[in-house]
Amino acid sequence: MRILGIDYGEARVGLAITDPLGITAQGLETVDFKGNDKFLLKRLDEIFEQYEVDTIVVGMPYNMNGSSSFRVEATEKFIHKLKCKYNKMKIVTMDERLTTVEAHRTMNMLGINKSKKKMIVDTISAVYILEKYMGSRD
Repeated sequence: MRILGIDYGEARVGLAITDPLGITAQGLETVDFKGNDKFLLKRLDEIFEQYEVDTIVVGMPYNMNGSSSFRVEATEKFIHKLKCKYNKMKIVTMDERLTTVEAHRTMNMLGINKSKKKMIVDTISAVYILEKYMGSRD
């Protein structure tokens, strides 16, 4: 069974997934959903048909001091939709502080073209969220 990592944003959502043994995480895609959760949930249905996912990890966008950011409420509403639709899956949250900073640092080290960064930063952030969760289970 696999674990899906989600970096939920206002317009785009980064997705990452583990290998079948749950050892490594790799970027899956960035969904440009423009805030349309129905479109995003439909895409998740397709992913769940393709992969045997039993756990969903959603990054929580806390402020650096640990307080709730303005995005936390929207993320919690999305998590509620996930729990209603995918009630047989384990759904957990993971603090996503600094994952976007780490993603930009990685892209800069790799020399990724500035125009491509916008479309992959969320996917890389989802990988970091997923890896953070995987490391917390040890």
